[in-house]
Amino acid sequence: MAVTDLNLNFVLPALGVVAATGVAYFIATAYRHRSHINQWHKQGFPMLAGWSWLAGHTLVLLRYSSRFPPLANVALVLQAMLEEYPESEMFLIDLWPAMPPVIVNCNPDVAMLVSQKYNLPKSSTVEQAIEPIVGGPSILTMNGSDWKTWRSRFNPGFSAASLMGHVPYIVDRVQVFCEKLQASVGRDIISLDDFATRLTFEIIMKVSLDSDIDYQCGEHPLSTSLNTITRWHSFWDPRVLLHPLRPFIQWYHGNIIKNYIRKELEQRFSELKAERLESETVAKKANSVIALALEAYISESEDKRILERPRLNDEFAETVSHQIRLFLLAGNDTTASTIVFMYHLLSKHPEARVPLRAEHDAIFGKDISNAATLLKQQPALLNQCRYTLAVIKETLRMYPPAPTMRQGLPGYSITTLDGVSLPTEHVRIMTNTWAVQKNPRLWVRPEEFLPERWLANSGDELYPIPGAYRPFDLGPRVCLGQTLSLNELRVVLIMTARSFKLEPAYEEWDSMQAKNAGLWTKVTTWIGGKEIDTVKGDRAFQTEVAGSHPSDGYPCRVSLAV
Repeated sequence: MAVTDLNLNFVLPALGVVAATGVAYFIATAYRHRSHINQWHKQGFPMLAGWSWLAGHTLVLLRYSSRFPPLANVALVLQAMLEEYPESEMFLIDLWPAMPPVIVNCNPDVAMLVSQKYNLPKSSTVEQAIEPIVGGPSILTMNGSDWKTWRSRFNPGFSAASLMGHVPYIVDRVQVFCEKLQASVGRDIISLDDFATRLTFEIIMKVSLDSDIDYQCGEHPLSTSLNTITRWHSFWDPRVLLHPLRPFIQWYHGNIIKNYIRKELEQRFSELKAERLESETVAKKANSVIALALEAYISESEDKRILERPRLNDEFAETVSHQIRLFLLAGNDTTASTIVFMYHLLSKHPEARVPLRAEHDAIFGKDISNAATLLKQQPALLNQCRYTLAVIKETLRMYPPAPTMRQGLPGYSITTLDGVSLPTEHVRIMTNTWAVQKNPRLWVRPEEFLPERWLANSGDELYPIPGAYRPFDLGPRVCLGQTLSLNELRVVLIMTARSFKLEPAYEEWDSMQAKNAGLWTKVTTWIGGKEIDTVKGDRAFQTEVAGSHPSDGYPCRVSLAV
């Protein structure tokens, strides 16, 4: 008993000292951080009104967010905030300790300065945010020589010439997509987001891993795990981020993805070794991204006996796995979401269907079934579809996939539109693509869907200002997969626009959801009222789901084009 009392007499005060030290350190750190913010405020740098020493801008963000649907993409909230700062076109937001202070920007000149002239490094905040999905460092978050090495390894696989070789496969998979739409004509409501996601996942699996998974016709463990991870992910929502089960679920499904990709990598490595050793007798596989990356790895290796090794180097395989997971995320979600919003805009603007279909008639002939054959034989016909590309670009202007974030550095400053300068040290710079691409200073009728702005000549008021269109970012770190995405989107429009008409069915969907709602949902709705479910009056909006997927999966009905 005496020994126990002695231990307690020693341990409890020690724990108290540790706790007090931790609290003191947190308070000191908080004071130092808030002092920096307060100093910038005194210097006249634009900040959101409502900043406090205790909470920073956290309560302000929550107040703005309450004007939006619960699952609305936070970039839409920040866009609304930027609309209140036309004189500066940027503001500083302080959400510490959740994240470092961020300058939110919608000035393309500043965006070009940050991403092109300065080429500031990618922020560690981005790596931390997407690590649960991609597993670790990727070309999206790497910097310096690591980024250059890995980017150069993947560039050949995403070159325009290499991707043209994949067009026949894309056409085949879009034909399956058309068959599914045909089977849905006049029947129940479908989720266009689900249809599109299954299509684009098939394509990115083929392009990246040379895997045929037939996901449009059945389930696949890799997609199931990736979808589960993204459902349990958010870039800012504390309801998701603080859920106690989230780390375990993401770890479990992350291991499934990791093991699957490692198996595929080892298989491709074995095939590549066989091709190298028997180059005249073993047929080469298609130029998948991973095959070309493995070729580069073997060529660069200082290990002269690399082809005799039974397995890939673990460090290399793990890093490749991160890159493939990034490609699966970016090459699937963002393209699928764009397919949905293309058809949403065409449903709201049926007048745009007329020149779109006329262009397809002129290039591929009036027999719709000929388009698939011609595209397989002459993939370069995609480049003749100027109005088709204009529809896609205008969709991406209005519904970009993501903002960009860079890390500020000592010695680098940015300047607001009205001339206030701020050093970038200790801050992140986020370019809100939504706000840039709808900035009324830069765009004529920014809220209107006008594909013809992409056909305008220099000097026309609709002609886009250089640097103001950046759905794939600009500069050295422009999105690696943009050509693949544009190819997919063009093939989808060419093969579907003359055959089908897709119309949103949110009213029916909402009625069904209300009818089938549980007691708790009905009680909370009765007490608190119906949640906001539109953004600027539109029921179809971009959500927090990775790739900015449409709300409720975009329920719609399919009919034959008239």
